[in-house]
Amino acid sequence: MFSSFYSIVNLIMESQPLNLENDAMEFDVGSGEEEEEEDNYKHSSSGLDSRDQCSSSDLEPYEGMEFESEQAARIFYNSYARRVGFGTRVSAYRRSRRDNIISSRQLVCSKEGFNPRPDEQHKPRRQRIVSRVGCKAHLTVKKQASGKWAITKFVKDHNHELVPPDQVHLLRSHRHVSGPARSLIDTLQAAGLGATRVMSVLIKQSGGINNVGFTKSDCQNYMNQTRQRTLGTGAHYILEYLKQKQAEDPGFFYVVQGGPSGNIFWADSTSRMNYSYFGDTVTFDTTYRTHRFRVPFAPFIGVNHHCQPVLFGCALLLNESESSFIWLFQNWLAAMSGRHPVSITTDHDRIIRSAIADVFPGARHRFCKSNIFRQVQERLSHSLQLFPIFEAEFQKCVNSPETIEEFELCWESLLGRYNLKDDEWLHSMYDARQHWVPIYLRDTFFGETSIAKTSDTTNSFFDGYIDASTNIHILMTRYEKATASRHEKEVKAENDTIYISPILKTPSPMEKQAANLYTREIFLMFQRELMETLAYPATVINDTRPDVVYQVAKFGEDHKVHYVQYNVFEKKASCSCQLFAFSGIPCKHILAVFRVKNILRLPSHYVLKRWTRKAKSEVVLDEDDLGLPSSHNESFTARFEKLSLEATKYVKEGVDSENVYKVAMDALRGASKKVAAAMCSTPAAPKSLDMNKAKEFNLNGNQAGCGDSCLVSQDEKILELTTAVVNATGICEAYRAKLLSILREMEEQKLRISLKIQSMRFNQMT
Repeated sequence: MFSSFYSIVNLIMESQPLNLENDAMEFDVGSGEEEEEEDNYKHSSSGLDSRDQCSSSDLEPYEGMEFESEQAARIFYNSYARRVGFGTRVSAYRRSRRDNIISSRQLVCSKEGFNPRPDEQHKPRRQRIVSRVGCKAHLTVKKQASGKWAITKFVKDHNHELVPPDQVHLLRSHRHVSGPARSLIDTLQAAGLGATRVMSVLIKQSGGINNVGFTKSDCQNYMNQTRQRTLGTGAHYILEYLKQKQAEDPGFFYVVQGGPSGNIFWADSTSRMNYSYFGDTVTFDTTYRTHRFRVPFAPFIGVNHHCQPVLFGCALLLNESESSFIWLFQNWLAAMSGRHPVSITTDHDRIIRSAIADVFPGARHRFCKSNIFRQVQERLSHSLQLFPIFEAEFQKCVNSPETIEEFELCWESLLGRYNLKDDEWLHSMYDARQHWVPIYLRDTFFGETSIAKTSDTTNSFFDGYIDASTNIHILMTRYEKATASRHEKEVKAENDTIYISPILKTPSPMEKQAANLYTREIFLMFQRELMETLAYPATVINDTRPDVVYQVAKFGEDHKVHYVQYNVFEKKASCSCQLFAFSGIPCKHILAVFRVKNILRLPSHYVLKRWTRKAKSEVVLDEDDLGLPSSHNESFTARFEKLSLEATKYVKEGVDSENVYKVAMDALRGASKKVAAAMCSTPAAPKSLDMNKAKEFNLNGNQAGCGDSCLVSQDEKILELTTAVVNATGICEAYRAKLLSILREMEEQKLRISLKIQSMRFNQMT
């Protein structure tokens, strides 16, 4: 027993430090009753949700401060209380006479009021601790006409001593068994460890008991709940619902792990079909772990061609061990026909990270940046209290750098300015920077239209439908309402794309092409990039054909330079900003080079089908879909360019060795015979083309039909000319390269001679 315990501990110690942020969670999946609003706010999150975050200057409450919801106000006040050193709870409330909805709420210090006096006839056997001393510190929030909640009264002063930072974790409102901690406890409990040994691992892993975020009794209580954790009376309801859906929908997929007390995963046919269109990037949303959700509801979410969240399946996670996550990911992958995503975004959690590495070894794993920013408020609360601007500086250091070197310097400077070079948590986050700092992730597609977004959290598919008050009995009803609402929003976006023409701002054929090609939302983003090219001149700094390097910078901002490498033959460009790789939308820098090169239409390799109007069609985009020319004269030019590019590839690859040369020549000879046969069987092109004159005469200057008598002679002549053209092209390219080299040497020689003459004149004068 002891040997297994130490082997588990050693395994954990070798991993990165556990992320034990004090997140909120009220796990009550067995109850069918709604939580009463007047209950004490015993469990509150210490971090703001990404969409409810206040700026770093709002670390102390003030009258007039607004929040998106009442819960956001609770979260903020509790976070403030942790930094200052007191506990909180929810006190009085007031309901609206019009609709009976709570319209104001008072949040108070945990020492507000007084302990009730014991009844003389029923005195308790044990003397109770006096925990309330009549403290008047409180905060009142009221719902505004806009729907937001604002602070209407704030009393700051307390009539008791505040708790020092190393003891604040003992206060009731700041003790929470966080999501990552639950995962580790589940794993250790499954291995047979008791609460004492589990706590010793947690203390060692987090760097001290005050960093764990809860006490041994909290750990013991959680472990006791885990043993009894089931869906309760809702289990039968959930399973019956899934069976009914599978009977109605042959494509409905669901699986249960270990009976009613185990994990559940399901995906309907729409979710599975959506994944076939938009499954390149996925977010595994475990919001329930950091909020007071009653049900452990975790959806897989993507983004569709209208930049809207789209569902790929849902899970109820009753066990958060590594084996549970592996089971979930494997079954989700099976439901999605075994197709792996390009990238996946999750919370920063050691257990999830290990499971993803096991199931999705080829996918780029990103940690949710908003989750990490929320951890900053907990891990570095002391620094936030001393330096109110630290949070803003930290986010700027993460989001703003455009090169790895710039980030490294900024990070080193930040830690030095705020004396945080010895902070273990920051060291662990720096070691994992490739998984969450944007500059390291730009080379991978994540479906986001901006690299510098302050938040990378996808707007949750179930926002407004599933929250802390949702219990297991109403979960499926809310699930159906959310899916119906999202479908309606997608239908509206589709209708707007088809029937509302966007306003074009330039006479550019490329803008018109994009307007007919992209969905409305994506076109507006492309249009912004295109318009900005007017202020971004492109200058050649290195011309070694076929690759040319351009320097692109905004006029007047030469210190912010981006470099675009452009291939002349393939018309492909890559930019140092990597926006196209990250979002699938060509950046202003590449479009500026296209403008210089007079490329008036967007090349096909710069159009991601998943962003187009035909994203859900099975048809591969062709020239007509891309808005390429349709007239015969222009299409002839396009075909000529494509054939030229293909012929050039044969030349470049065929001259590498004698063997490759012979293979290329044999291929060209075979192709020439097929071309000649096709020319005889294809109707003549319109007479308006100059090329038709060549078809009226044979290669000997005599008028010719296309009978069998001339076919052999045509084959031979075409073969000879094709070979001559290929050889001539190769020779010309070789001579051109030599000529450019000679010209550069001449320029260098002229410069040396000029410098030498100036030096001689200077010596004569002196």
